[in-house]
Formats: sequence, structure tokens, C-alpha cells
Amino acid sequence: MKQPDIKLNPNPRMRYEITATVTDAPGAFERIEGSVDYKVFNGACVPLTPVTGATVEPQKRLPVVFERDGENTFKAVIYVDQIQDEDYFGLGVCHWSVVGASADFHHGEVNFSPAIYHDDILGQKSVVRYFSERSYERASRSRIDIGSPSKSDFNDAGAIFSITLKAVEKLQ
Repeated sequence: MKQPDIKLNPNPRMRYEITATVTDAPGAFERIEGSVDYKVFNGACVPLTPVTGATVEPQKRLPVVFERDGENTFKAVIYVDQIQDEDYFGLGVCHWSVVGASADFHHGEVNFSPAIYHDDILGQKSVVRYFSERSYERASRSRIDIGSPSKSDFNDAGAIFSITLKAVEKLQ
């Protein structure tokens, strides 16, 4: 299947601020980046693949800029309707929606990468991910650490830190 020329919405309106708050990290992070993922959610607008007959909905990832907003707080803006709804395949209008947003806290070769997903973004909820201080200390091995939703997943609950992501709708 040919990938469509995915267009950005020239006038997005569904604006959300994502706040990332780091608590009790054992040290600093060299850089903070982020991304937001989108996907077509009405598969009937996408042609079936020739061999398998499956529908593969197009996806798009866009970068997100997190800016410092305090000692351990960073903020970014995403738009839920950032991708243009359009008839990309001649089968009807494809409707896009946000899948989720991630904040990538880099230390050494480790990317501590908590994410917040569609329902929590639209519900303006907070998501907490816990990380091991040992993972932070062993930063020479390249990896992505997505953390855990529960402190009890760690043997040493006193040697953890957290990153909380919270979404808040911001009217324009």
C-alpha cells in the first residue's frame, strides 16, 4: 500500500499541555525530548493490503518540545487534532486521533520514557511511572526504560524515582 501524503491540520484547536514532573531522581538528565503519535481510527477509509487482506491504518509521529518550567518540571503542548482529516485513499475521509505522547529523559545511554495515552490525555489525568535508581546509575548500556506503574514492582522501594505526566486542556 502506498503511504499517503499526510498533512498537518492548518488550524488545530484541541490543545493540551503535558506537564512532566520528576520526583527524587538521583541526578540530572542531559536532555529532554518528546514525541506524540497519531493513527487513523476509522479503518474503512484505508484499502486492504494485497497479500493479507488486512487493513493497516497509517500512523504518524511528530516531535514535541518540552521546556523547563521549574527545577523538576517540564511542559509541552500537543494538539489532539494535529493531523488533517482527509480522503487519502479515495475511500472516504480518514479521521486521525492522538494515540499518546511520551517524554524522553536522557541520561547517558538510557532513555527514561514515560508515556500518557489517549484516554488519559482527553480525561486530563495524571500518569505516574516509577524507575529504579540502579537503572539511572547503570547508564552506560543503551536502552529505553519505560518504568513501571507500581512501586511494588521494585525490590528496593526506597531506591526509586518517578516521572508524572499530566494532561490539561488549554483553550485557545
